[in-house]
Amino acid sequence: MAVLAWLSIPVVAGVLAAVWATWAARPPRATTDPSSLAEHERFRAAMERSTGARD
Repeated sequence: MAVLAWLSIPVVAGVLAAVWATWAARPPRATTDPSSLAEHERFRAAMERSTGARD
């Protein structure tokens, strides 16, 4: 039974590596998409708002 545990570790690591490689190699999101640009503008507007204490 201990042999099975030791053999499962590399198998699980290999599966996780394959999932990560698939995720890392996905095509990037389009940056010229109007919805993407609108999303970025909303993000910038949210970051410009003050969240700290007012003096």
